[in-house]
Amino acid sequence: MICVASLPTFAQAENLRIATWNVGLDRTGPGLLVDDLAKGDDPQIAAILQVLHALDADVLLLTAVDYDRSGVALSLLADQLAAAGVPYPHRFAIRPNTGMQTGLDVDGNGRIGDPRDAQGFGLFSGQGGMAILSRLPIDAPAAQDHSGFLWRDLPDSLTTDPPPLDEIQRLATTGFWDVPVLTEAGPMHLLVWHATPPVFDGPEDRNGRRNHDEAAFWRHYLDGVLPMSPPEGPFVLMGDGNLDPADGDGLRDGIAALLSHPALQDPAPRGGHGRVEPAHQGDPALDTVLYDDLGGLRLDYVLPSSDLTVTAAGVLWPKEGDPLWSDLVAASRHFPVWIDISLP
Repeated sequence: MICVASLPTFAQAENLRIATWNVGLDRTGPGLLVDDLAKGDDPQIAAILQVLHALDADVLLLTAVDYDRSGVALSLLADQLAAAGVPYPHRFAIRPNTGMQTGLDVDGNGRIGDPRDAQGFGLFSGQGGMAILSRLPIDAPAAQDHSGFLWRDLPDSLTTDPPPLDEIQRLATTGFWDVPVLTEAGPMHLLVWHATPPVFDGPEDRNGRRNHDEAAFWRHYLDGVLPMSPPEGPFVLMGDGNLDPADGDGLRDGIAALLSHPALQDPAPRGGHGRVEPAHQGDPALDTVLYDDLGGLRLDYVLPSSDLTVTAAGVLWPKEGDPLWSDLVAASRHFPVWIDISLP
C-alpha cells in the first residue's frame, strides 16, 4: 500500500471540488512511467499538469495510472504537480487487480501468464491502476479494500466461469476501494472503481457481464447485502464505469440501476464542447470520452450520496479552439469530471 500523509491542511469545508479523470498514464512495461516522469520532457505529462492546474480539484481520483509498490511514480507526479502550483500532500494507492496473474489459462489459448489470464487485464502487475490525490488528510488505516471479492459471490452474479476459475476470479477488474478523507465536518468516503470495458471478447460476452456486475457490486454494497458494511456518513462514488447508460455496447441496465439508486444522486455533469451526435440517444454534453470510431460516450462518473449538497458540476471539455483544448487532447481521450459540494 502507498499512503503519504503530512500535517492536516484542510480545504474550504463548505465547498469542495471532487473530480475523477482517466488520465492515460498506463505504459507498456513496468518502470516506464517512472522513467517518463523522471526525464521531465514527456509531452503528455506536461499536458496533464496543465489540465490538473485548471481543474483545481481538492480531491482527485486518477484512473489508468501505473502502480509501483514503492510509490515512485505517484511521488514524482505529486512533486511535479506541487511545482506547477497544484500541491497534493496526501496520496493513496494500493495494488490493483490488473496484471495480477491467476495461474490459469483464462482466455483458453493454451498458455498461462498472458494479460487476459490476470485478475484484470494487464501487461504487467500494476498496469493501469488507480490513485487518489488529496488536499485533505486521508484516513489510510480506516480504508477498506474490497478488490478481492469473488465474482461468483455477488448476488445474482452473471458469471459463467467454471471451476476452478470461479473459485479465484475476482469481480473488480482494477479495484473496489472505500477510502475516507477527513473534512472539517467529519469523514467523507470515496468509493472508487475502474471497470472493464464491455467489449474485446467473443459471443460469451464475459467482459460485458463483468462490467454489468462491477456496477451491481456498488448497488449491493450500498444496500448492505454484501459481507462488508456500507459507509457511514457522506460518500462519493467515483471512477471509470466504462459504460454509457444510453449509447455504445454493454449491458446498460447495470449502470442505469446504479445511477437511479436512492442513496445516490446524479448531478449529470455537462461539458461545454457543443458537439452534436444525431446517431446517439444520450446527450453529448454528458460525454466524458471521445473515440474516433464510436464518438462521444459517458463513461466516467462522480456520484455523491443523497445527503450531500451539489453546488456545481461539469465535464472539463472546452470547445475546440479554447487554449485548454490542446492540452486535454494531448493528455487523454477522457475528460475530467468534477462536482462542487457543500458538506452537511
